[in-house]
Amino acid sequence: MGNAQVTNEGNRPQISEQQKAVEEDLVQRVLESFESTEDPRLKFLMQRLTVHLHDFIRDVRLTEEEWDFAINFLTQVGHITDDKRQEFVLLSDTLGASMQTIAVNNEAYANATEATVFGPFHVEDAPKIENGEDISFGAEGQPAWVEGTVKDTDGNPIPNARLEVWECDEDGMYDVQYTDGRMSGRAHLFSDENGEFRFWGLTPVPYPIPYDGPVGKMLAAVGRSPVRAAHLHFMVTAPEKRTLVTHIFVEGDPQLEIGDSVFGVKDSLIKRFDEQPAGTATPDGRDLGDKTWSRARFDIVLAPEEA
Repeated sequence: MGNAQVTNEGNRPQISEQQKAVEEDLVQRVLESFESTEDPRLKFLMQRLTVHLHDFIRDVRLTEEEWDFAINFLTQVGHITDDKRQEFVLLSDTLGASMQTIAVNNEAYANATEATVFGPFHVEDAPKIENGEDISFGAEGQPAWVEGTVKDTDGNPIPNARLEVWECDEDGMYDVQYTDGRMSGRAHLFSDENGEFRFWGLTPVPYPIPYDGPVGKMLAAVGRSPVRAAHLHFMVTAPEKRTLVTHIFVEGDPQLEIGDSVFGVKDSLIKRFDEQPAGTATPDGRDLGDKTWSRARFDIVLAPEEA
């Protein structure tokens, strides 16, 4: 791949009209192959994919060596993917495709909370906790008290909204990255009758996405950091409301200036995690001994389902 001929906007190869006709004829034949597709949406998707894919190949004058490299790269992405690791999601994330899909499907609506990437570390059946309990389940890190409300865009509280919350430990590892089958740093809870929620978690820390596979090699090849800005994941659902998948990020985290490896940061989602000295009284009277802790507030606004 490194030996491929370099071309740029000012040095494009001259393509004869005869060659252009050959290439365009192929595009048209591929497009026509989808004409009998019964599902109109599928037909549209396949034909537009064909146009954009062939445009890319023709635009960059893709070499056969580069095509072979790309096929091998995608094969490696598939081989490393399993029920605990989704390398295709990582690839989508690092190319900004995940965030672009989120942008397209979560149009700005009034004062609704902004969405961001889902990430590869969500799992089903996280434990249920009551308001005020701890999602860490033994994960190491600085305790953090997180509280807030869930409301609609008119300011009405939403009781019984389901909040799924997950995060890494102080070493930047999610439970599913360990081999001992632990379930920690994640839980689900419900907003109370006033739309309020509260729980103990851990103060988020920056961490690298898994970079020991093909996506990590890609990032290294282009000189990009695999590190994500410190964050805490939320997925919030309620009847007749648009499902919200989002994070909150830590104000003052140096990684915010360097950049988030999956382009997930939005200014509205950066929140203060105020550090409290050891011995400071906690909101629920929990005794943390000689530990420092932090507290953050996240008021969530859900858009209507049809928005």
